[in-house]
Amino acid sequence: MHRPEPEQPTDDLRVNFLRPRRGFMRREVTIIWVTLTAWASLTFGFPLYLAFCPQAQLPGRTIFGMPLHYWFSGQFLIFWFILICCIFNLLIDWLTESYRRRRQEGV
Repeated sequence: MHRPEPEQPTDDLRVNFLRPRRGFMRREVTIIWVTLTAWASLTFGFPLYLAFCPQAQLPGRTIFGMPLHYWFSGQFLIFWFILICCIFNLLIDWLTESYRRRRQEGV
C-alpha cells in the first residue's frame, strides 16, 4: 500500500531559543530570560551567599517569629515566584497587544 508523502511547508518555521528572529520573538525570549534570571538569582543566589560567606550567617534572626532561612525558603520564594509569574504575564500581554496594534495599523 502506497501512502502519499505529506507536503513540506514552504515557510521556515524553525525556532531557536538561543538565536530568535527579530521583532516579537526576540523580545519574547528576552522577557523569558529576564524572568528566569530573576527567579534563579533569589532561588539559588541567596542560599549560596549564606553558605559561602561566613560573615553573612544569620543565626537568631527571625521574621514574623520564624527563623530567617525557614521564612526565606518556605514563604518568600513562593511569593517571589507568584510575583514573577504575574510580571511575566503582564509583560507578555503588553508585548502581544503592542504587536497586534502594529499589525492592525499596518493593514
